[in-house]
Parts: sequence; C-alpha cells; structure tokens
Amino acid sequence: MNIYSEELKSKLIAQMLPPHNRSIPELARETGIPKDTLYTWRGKHRSPKEPAQVSEGGGLTSQEKFFLVVESAALNQHELGEFCRRRGIFPEQLAAWREACSRANGERSGREDSAECRNWARRNAELEAELRRKEKALAEAAALLVLQKKVRALWADPVAENSTLRSGNW
Repeated sequence: MNIYSEELKSKLIAQMLPPHNRSIPELARETGIPKDTLYTWRGKHRSPKEPAQVSEGGGLTSQEKFFLVVESAALNQHELGEFCRRRGIFPEQLAAWREACSRANGERSGREDSAECRNWARRNAELEAELRRKEKALAEAAALLVLQKKVRALWADPVAENSTLRSGNW
C-alpha cells in the first residue's frame, strides 16, 4: 500500500476540480496512481452541496438556469470555476444550459416544420369542411323560411295578408 503526501493529494485534487477539470484517467496515467484512489480522494474532498454527478436539472427552474448562464457569460475560466463552486454546479452543466439557451430561438429541423405544417393543413381542411356544411345548412334554413312565407301568402285569406303586410312580418 502506497502512502502519498498530503501536498500531492491536494495538488491532484485541485487538478480534478474546476477550473482545471482534468479527467481522473488522464491523471492516473500521468502519475501512476490508481484511478480508484483518485476517485476516492475527489469524493472525500467534495462539499455536501456539490452534486456527485452532472444531473440534467439540478433542481433549478428554466428561468434560474437562464439567469446563471447570463450571469456567467463574461467570466474567464478561473472566475467561472469559482462561480460554479459557489453555486454548486458543474461547468459542464452551465455549458449545456448555455447551448440550450442558444438553441431556444434557433431554427427547427425540417421534420418538425413539416409535421407542424401537416397538422395545420389537416386542421384547415377540417375547418373548411365544417364551414361548407354550416353554409349549406344556413342556405337550406333561408330557403325554408322563404317557402314558408310563400305558402302562408298563398293559403292565407286576403284580410290576414293585408294585416301581415302592415305589421311588417312579410
């Protein structure tokens, strides 16, 4: 069992964490220290609020992620590392959120556009068919009203017809 100095441990832990973010397999190849040992050191060094893995949401709302992206936009690598440590997030998460923000108002794929276009065309056809049906029903109702008035006029007595004309119900 090898015993490593605290100075070496702290130096390698600093290399594993932001802003350097060097991979453990890379450090293991360079130093000859087993990967499991490096993972253990890093795990013991992490603060409780720092997530063990890069998670998708991290418990933040979309708006909070956006504000973090905006707030970190002008930071250099060192400042970004400090920023991420203070917030308990990883730079990889921040980069993914930045990419999502940049894609939010971007062009959509042709497949999404064509599917949406087909949906709108289908909806348009349904509405046009419904409009034609209602126009036919309205024309039929108007024709029935006209015929009904003509029948009343033909079969009604002249006195009733004159009273109908005066009352304006014709």
